[in-house]
Amino acid sequence: MCATYRALCRHGYADLTMQDIADEWEKSKPALHYHYDTKRGLLLAFLDHLFTTYTDRVAAPDSGPVRERLDALIDAALDPPRTDTHRELRTALFEVKAQAPHDEAFRERLSRFDDYLAGEVRSVVRDGVESGAFRADADPETTATLLVTLLNGAHSRRVALGADDGVREAIDGFVDDHLGEGSR
Repeated sequence: MCATYRALCRHGYADLTMQDIADEWEKSKPALHYHYDTKRGLLLAFLDHLFTTYTDRVAAPDSGPVRERLDALIDAALDPPRTDTHRELRTALFEVKAQAPHDEAFRERLSRFDDYLAGEVRSVVRDGVESGAFRADADPETTATLLVTLLNGAHSRRVALGADDGVREAIDGFVDDHLGEGSR
């Protein structure tokens, strides 16, 4: 999967070939085809691999004040790219996301990321409502849907426009408004 990562960063999705991946792997293209029939199949496996690392990175903390847990979750989900390689991967994954409307398998894989993040948000919000830290009428489902949409928009904006000024502050404002002032 490391070779796929490097090739995807270097070439992007649209220009990526099995030969590019084989070159990064330092094996022959036939050896790569032995494991994966197509670029699509390899990229689907790569998304499965990324999902595992994503869930490890984005999991909400199990303990602590609920607002701190929610903030940690948001910070992990927003995680700005620290290197050019991270930026290149995010750009390539943005290209992969563009395939989802046309390819059910890509759509299913990408939905897993959103579903996981929404589940983590729901859990923290539910804990906050039950503990009285968040408004009693705050709906965990609605909050999760809106927050995941905001986070996806922030990623799209960062990749497409190179901008993320004020995003975290806007999300904090949403959380304060939606979950109540007691959420701070």
